[in-house]
Amino acid sequence: MDLNPLKTKTIKTKAIKISVIKTNPMTFIPATLKEMECLGWTALDVILVTGDALIDSSCVGVAVIGRILLNAGYRVGMISQPDISGKGCITRLGEPELFWGVSAGCVDSMIANYTASGKRRKSDDMTPGGLNEKRPDRAVIVYANLIRRHFKNTAPIVLGGVEASLRRVSHYDAWSNSVRRSILFDAKADILVYGMAEQTILDLADALNEKPGALSIAAIRGICYIRPTIPEPAPEFPGPDLELPDHDAVSKDKDAFARMFKLFYDQSDPLSAKRLLQRQDTRYLVQNPPQLPLSPEALDKIFELPYSRNAHPCHEKDGPIAALETIRFSLTTHRGCYGECRFCAITAHQGRHLVSRNESSILGEAAAFADHPDFKGIISDVGGPTANMYGIECPRKQTRGACHDKRCIFPTPCKHLPVDHGRQISLLKDLRNLPGVRKVFVASGIRYDLILKDKKSGARYLKELLENHISGQMKIAPEHSSDAILSLMGKPGRQLLEDFIRLFSRLNPTDSKKTYLTYYMMAAYPGCRQKDMEDLRRFCMDTLRLLPRQTQIFTPSPSTYATLAYFTEKDPASGKRIFVEKDRFKKERQKAALTGRGPSSHSSRPQKPHSSRPKKTRSSGPQKQSGAHESVQNKPDRKKPDGKKPGQRESGQKKSSQKKSNQKKSDRKPSTQRRRGKKSW
Repeated sequence: MDLNPLKTKTIKTKAIKISVIKTNPMTFIPATLKEMECLGWTALDVILVTGDALIDSSCVGVAVIGRILLNAGYRVGMISQPDISGKGCITRLGEPELFWGVSAGCVDSMIANYTASGKRRKSDDMTPGGLNEKRPDRAVIVYANLIRRHFKNTAPIVLGGVEASLRRVSHYDAWSNSVRRSILFDAKADILVYGMAEQTILDLADALNEKPGALSIAAIRGICYIRPTIPEPAPEFPGPDLELPDHDAVSKDKDAFARMFKLFYDQSDPLSAKRLLQRQDTRYLVQNPPQLPLSPEALDKIFELPYSRNAHPCHEKDGPIAALETIRFSLTTHRGCYGECRFCAITAHQGRHLVSRNESSILGEAAAFADHPDFKGIISDVGGPTANMYGIECPRKQTRGACHDKRCIFPTPCKHLPVDHGRQISLLKDLRNLPGVRKVFVASGIRYDLILKDKKSGARYLKELLENHISGQMKIAPEHSSDAILSLMGKPGRQLLEDFIRLFSRLNPTDSKKTYLTYYMMAAYPGCRQKDMEDLRRFCMDTLRLLPRQTQIFTPSPSTYATLAYFTEKDPASGKRIFVEKDRFKKERQKAALTGRGPSSHSSRPQKPHSSRPKKTRSSGPQKQSGAHESVQNKPDRKKPDGKKPGQRESGQKKSSQKKSNQKKSDRKPSTQRRRGKKSW
């Protein structure tokens, strides 16, 4: 079995020479003893354990880590969603010689398992068959304990992925309503890898393998580890070390927690960050500075590895994996995001430094799609955390690090940010011209404030999207209409949204290609009251001429400024007290005020939820860590007569019509869940 077939062919498009990697869509990282025997392996160097299905794609972080280690010559195996009640699953590949790698998957397991209202999710797009019954709560802790239970004195356990990355220091956990200590301590693991870990995991593997010239573990960027006392200063990192308030203090004092989080967040830039220390119990957590950003060429190499773009055959008997169809033929053009929306964890995980891939590499990856038997000529997405940041980065940040006293695009884009969409326009045209490509979509989110900032190419970019890369609906995320709440969110103001709508209306075709705007809104954000949602409804009816159904309730995910505001009930910027809705039923009322669905704004008691069987859902990829928008197809809603409650019959409507509608309810298509984030390990 050839796991790394690097056969290539060369094609040309205009002035760009493209090397196309020829891959075998039936090659996988071993997940069974039989696959190990086919390779002549009697043992593994690394075993990766994940809460997701095994999808061999560059959009799935654990697959990326596995491919990188394989490419470096290490023997790697994978275990997916192990049965935590028995011994056979976790032990089937034996023990690794270097380390165990443990990840909850592409999403924090608590967000994957529960809605913002605290209800158990019935579906999971990263699980074969779609039923959410294989990923345990706090999966990283559970899997690490499972390994310890069956393997005494085993190889080091290394935690990674979004769940570990965002819980690496003391953090507020909304599900237990408490400040929990570092997940490294709760999992009783040895090392935690945070952020985008490709270089870090190679450095760690070389160190554990005692490879000549390898760094010592204490000198590796992007890791956390435990020490019994305060360690000596590390000459490899900028000094002096910074000690955070200890866990006991921040778990009892919200002001201490706020001070700790600000210090933690300020040390997230790899060019200026210091080593952090935090006393957890009698021992200390040591966080080395973040890994340095990859060069465009290094990022290209990661995406040029021979991913099969298929699910492992071991999942065939369990049913389809919904997320696979969305991510299989998508293209990642860049990494990182400098938007810094305060409810989003991408900045804490991927960082504010944006690294764009070279056009030749992206085109080569797309050209290789034609050799895949399942490719029908449709590229489902070209983008990243934000589609239209490709090729746009501040030159000062690349040499000095991110500014400490201001942000890149909030409240308005910085004058030093060279916003020009020309490079992405050229890339999209080249992708359309590739042999075998019929349609190229841009499904990732669009920052409309960047389009408005770009006086040279912004309108041309929007016109290009509307004419060639949007299928009926263009997704944007204004989140709210109140400037006060938008300021708390770190989002552009209402006036910019109205300016963009005017530009969109002017450029939108009037023929069969006419496109509609889809708006993503948020309810129950810290600072948002019921009246604010009622005002948002009026704005949507009067200005947007529809009621957005793509409305989420705020989820306080770890390591974001929004969660800090939720916990402390203070604006992190000013320190002033703000209103925070924490009653679950009242959160639903806020959402219902906009959507017209759910609890009536006049109701005083929650209704008992109706029992129902799990429904299948369509997917659009791994979920964004800030919480999924629970959405349906966006069509302008008909305006309800004044005074009507949600679900109330129009005058003269017969009861029989309602009864007939209920009888056909099971035949209706379920709501789709839009999942906006990408890639993590």
